Amino acid sequence: MVEPTIERAREAQKRWAATPLNARIQALLPLRRRILTRAEEIAATLADELGKPVEEALLAEVLPNADLVAYWLDHIEALLEPDEQHYDLLQFPGKVGRVYRDPCGVIGLITPWNYPVAIPLRSLVPALLSGNAVVFKPSEVTPRTGALVASLFEGLVPYGVLGLLQGDRAVGKELVRGGLDRVIFTGSVRGGREVALACAEQLIPCSLELGGKDAALVLADAELERTARGVVWGAFTNAGQNCASIERVYVESAVAEAFVARVVELTRGLRPGEDVGRLATPEQLRVVQRQVQQAVEDGAEVLAGGVAPEEGSLLYPPTVLRLKDEATPLMHDETFGPVLPILVVGSADEAVARANKSRYGLTASIWSRHLPRAQELARQLRVGVVTINNHGFTAALASAPWSGHGETGHGVTNGPHALAEMTRPRLVLTDRGPGRQELWWYPYTPALRSLALALATLQSGSLAARLRALVALLVSFPRRLREQR
Repeated sequence: MVEPTIERAREAQKRWAATPLNARIQALLPLRRRILTRAEEIAATLADELGKPVEEALLAEVLPNADLVAYWLDHIEALLEPDEQHYDLLQFPGKVGRVYRDPCGVIGLITPWNYPVAIPLRSLVPALLSGNAVVFKPSEVTPRTGALVASLFEGLVPYGVLGLLQGDRAVGKELVRGGLDRVIFTGSVRGGREVALACAEQLIPCSLELGGKDAALVLADAELERTARGVVWGAFTNAGQNCASIERVYVESAVAEAFVARVVELTRGLRPGEDVGRLATPEQLRVVQRQVQQAVEDGAEVLAGGVAPEEGSLLYPPTVLRLKDEATPLMHDETFGPVLPILVVGSADEAVARANKSRYGLTASIWSRHLPRAQELARQLRVGVVTINNHGFTAALASAPWSGHGETGHGVTNGPHALAEMTRPRLVLTDRGPGRQELWWYPYTPALRSLALALATLQSGSLAARLRALVALLVSFPRRLREQR
């Protein structure tokens, strides 16, 4: 199953890459409309397969993807335009370079279950427009959604350019070792390490986005009502099953009581199953329960939620905890569930220091009315994305890069920077120089040595040294030309 799919992609990619860019753009023009006209179908599938609230499915996985397609269709031509290269006329006369962005070839795309429409489309659209073929393996938890995503491209790209593989980790492993040109993987740290090792053995590049432990920093001058509402949404949207979920809050002591009280009030007003969906798998429920129980044993106080769901239910209630310190896995390990731990700190600087101790580094948010101070603190955070007075929505911005540090992995989705994950630079240099040969070609002589030293001094010496070097250059240059006749 895997090998024939890759072979078909390999053959189809050659023809697809040879298709003019404008023709590829025209081929994908209907995609945006397909996403919008199938909005109810997409939302219903996500609600049935994952338990997402329909509103959340529409807002997170339909509307942003329509914008994503429009962005790439509008910008891909300019972003793939060859870059002109101009070189020093004295050392490299008559030489003009042009850097092209060639497609990588066949890309293996492995995506998770938490956003099973949005995450694959972020890579599929620019990868296909760039001339690649893609073999797409969705999560085994969301096979119907994966098939739906693939169906959006039916009849738009030639047969084989987009291949769909359904299956578990074994299929993913076979795909990664199947002779690809690149792998784009979103998933767990453990899975990412396996992908990275397999790619390293084959000397092929990979892009890895492996999750986060994102922090919200609530400063003493924050606008509390907006901050509390934003933090509650950032923690519980998609039932916390979001690599950019707020999984840690550091709040300055001056506003801690008021902030915590409002967060608890808002959290208690959320409706499980309507505002906050269910967890995707029993295993994810066990992870959440284990971390909350351990935190309580380590001295945390449950302020809202924290009650185990009924037998057979995956609806874990939105849960808020106040911690005494960070000595518990809930503050270090990714939870991926509707749990919000809050720790009171003495200052903004302490909040930054604590946020940076994480082995992850995807996103963070700072909540403050003092924007210059917040922007200064943002540059100190060891993450790929910082939002001020908001959280976690920038993945919906097609032009905004999404990246991280540490165990979050490496690679970029969205924006012009993402093309580095899907294309290879190719330099084509044209030499229009009139000479019979280059100055640096054989023979090696004292005149060539004098010429090289003069060029070095002209770029680095004192004024007097540069004047002497200019004289040496005027003497050695014609001598060198005579040597090469």
